[in-house]
Amino acid sequence: MSADADTSRRALAELRALGTLAWPAALIQVGLMLSGVVQAAMLARVDVQSLAASALGTMWQWSIMSLGMGAVMGTDPLISQAHGRGDGAGAALALQRGLVIAMLASLPLCAAMALTGPVLRALGEPAEVTELARQFNLLKLSTVPCFLAFTALRQYLQSRGLLAPATWAAFMSTLANGLLGYALIFGRWGAPVLGLRGAAIADALSSLLLALAAWALVRSVNSDRGALRRWDIESFSWPGLRQTLRLGLPIGAQMALEACAFSLASFMCGWISVRAIGSHQIVLNMAALSFMVPLGLSMGAATRVGNLIGEADELGMRRAVRTALAFGAGMMVFAASAFTLLRHELPRLYTDDKELLLLAAQLLPVAGAFQIFDGTQAVAGGVLRGMGRPHIAALVNLLGYYALTLPLAYALGFRASLGVLGIWIALALGLMVVAGALLFFVRRTLRIPIGELQLRVSRSGSDLAVEPTL
Repeated sequence: MSADADTSRRALAELRALGTLAWPAALIQVGLMLSGVVQAAMLARVDVQSLAASALGTMWQWSIMSLGMGAVMGTDPLISQAHGRGDGAGAALALQRGLVIAMLASLPLCAAMALTGPVLRALGEPAEVTELARQFNLLKLSTVPCFLAFTALRQYLQSRGLLAPATWAAFMSTLANGLLGYALIFGRWGAPVLGLRGAAIADALSSLLLALAAWALVRSVNSDRGALRRWDIESFSWPGLRQTLRLGLPIGAQMALEACAFSLASFMCGWISVRAIGSHQIVLNMAALSFMVPLGLSMGAATRVGNLIGEADELGMRRAVRTALAFGAGMMVFAASAFTLLRHELPRLYTDDKELLLLAAQLLPVAGAFQIFDGTQAVAGGVLRGMGRPHIAALVNLLGYYALTLPLAYALGFRASLGVLGIWIALALGLMVVAGALLFFVRRTLRIPIGELQLRVSRSGSDLAVEPTL
């Protein structure tokens, strides 16, 4: 076999291996995001105030909750590398600590979510929308612990290559959310007409179903795999939790910095008009749905790279990194094309409001342009997580979004009087810079010997190698 043929064969094999991990992860993310898409489409048919209130409330929730999600995702490299070396008990202990962190993080995050009204008022958002957003988030407080628990369970399944159960849980939750939302928002099937409040109640109930279903599925798939252990003092050990947080907090910082940047951009739209928030939410909703594919790929890449580091397969790890980055950027070309070519048709899935349709059609080509950069930075961030270097992505997000993107958004949106279009142009340029910086650091990390990468992660999870007690 020629060298070129062997290279092609290995690349295709790597693509299949990555796809096995990434596509279920992407399906999970798409399933979860569909709940938001369907909810936004239903609320847009109630009135623009309800759509705007759900947008601002959700933005504030995800800004604060992303830090907790990232902290829980500190189990990623621990579980994936434990799985790579055949340490099922270590993976189980990491899951337990992830669940403990999820519950502890829920307390301050719920308190922050209860302050939605004061926060939005301080940011100068429209009074009528702020009050609706406050009510919306108070009704969905329970989504915080439920979703963080699901995140821990999902990361465990994903890092062990068991994503089918989490996919089923995500789509079950989405279906439940859609049916409950339809009934409670519009008063169907004997339910009262609750509008925005009905959407919040549907979110709360479906997130509880999501967490319970994921827990039941984890128990089911592990019952015959030797990867369960009883809860004991090690599950709550502060040194162990601290070791997990050492990896998780930089991931949380990375996610929170990105989420807060997009939230602040949404809040800037609120300074323009309620309809500006509505058009921004419609386009952001579509962009977020398409982003679920590279986000799933980033999760698959984190698992794949972590597994290969655990196996000490340096050549395989390098091949996985190259394949994931190329595939992530390539996939987003399709989304960018659809946003540009269908810019007048896609917003009609949400609303018939002529002003909203016009604004959304102006924004979609810009959203299409940053899809490629968004996909690239997502996959690069996943690769760095798998390498145990999430702090790099956090630093890049801090500088890229807060030193460049947000000041530029304010300058273009208000100083240059481009409004919401200027804000989106700034987001696209910021993502381009962030993606370029993350690629630079991925390339630098590839020069580090794989033994050193193993050592960096093992320092955070050295006490995970314990015997299982079933």
